[in-house]
Amino acid sequence: MELKQIESFVRVAELGSFTKAAAALGIAQPLLSRHVRQLEVELHQNLLLRNGRGVTLTEAGLVLLEHGRGILHQVAVAQEELGSVSGALSGRVSIGLPPSLSKLTTVPLTLEFRRALPHAQLSLTEGFSVLMVESLRAGRLDMAVLYNPPPSPDLEMSLLHEDELILIAGQKSPQAATALKPRVPLSALADLPLIAPSRPNAFRLLIETEMQRINCKPRIALEIDGLNAILELVKEGLGYAVLPAYTLRNFAAPQDFSTHAIEKPRLMSQLMMVWSARRPMTATHQATMQMTQDVISQALKPSLA
Repeated sequence: MELKQIESFVRVAELGSFTKAAAALGIAQPLLSRHVRQLEVELHQNLLLRNGRGVTLTEAGLVLLEHGRGILHQVAVAQEELGSVSGALSGRVSIGLPPSLSKLTTVPLTLEFRRALPHAQLSLTEGFSVLMVESLRAGRLDMAVLYNPPPSPDLEMSLLHEDELILIAGQKSPQAATALKPRVPLSALADLPLIAPSRPNAFRLLIETEMQRINCKPRIALEIDGLNAILELVKEGLGYAVLPAYTLRNFAAPQDFSTHAIEKPRLMSQLMMVWSARRPMTATHQATMQMTQDVISQALKPSLA
């Protein structure tokens, strides 16, 4: 097997198309097809099923995809470590961020990365925790910032911050904001129309789990996957949101809302830095991880009590 063959196969498998993979790699499609076919002949296995809509992976293809990603990752690590002999940190780092933090941290993190690591490349991805955990395991992400990730033997984790979720009301909310007390019991959420992200959003799962513990169930009026969209609907009086307080900083007019602490019990969400336990961390990865922790800490500082 040649490295170019493995790289061609992995890119086709990930993009589901020879045309897209050829464009991404910057090579002619016939050459790309030849690389993949040579790999299949050498392995005596069909790796891809070709159809009019693109390609799908065979069982053998799924196995090789996992190994292929690992091989490419190891090559990238070797190249970076050889480059670091000269004293300059280089290589590519991919980071996953939750939607609630992406708007607050993308610009400062990118600026700091370019300043501190000018010879390295940064890739930022926004997504939900479940999908980012899969990307960490598959090698598509080097690290991710996740809410409440479940313990796993193949993942390492470090606590960044604990967030307290609060009830957010708009001036036009069904029950006027002035009628809500500054602190409300968690059980009160069962009587309020909530606008929440769909499962498996970490905040949604936390709300449901904690309410189930006190024999209650949230009243979900609308499912919206987009925090700014949720706040727009809350502003218009279509329901309430249960989110960290800092999410209002993403909104142009936070004065249009009132916030109410939730108690008995409080809703505490853990923000974790997560990375694969099966892949080595390069010097560039380690520097980027510390940088990400510092940027997030600074971004959340005004909301810390």
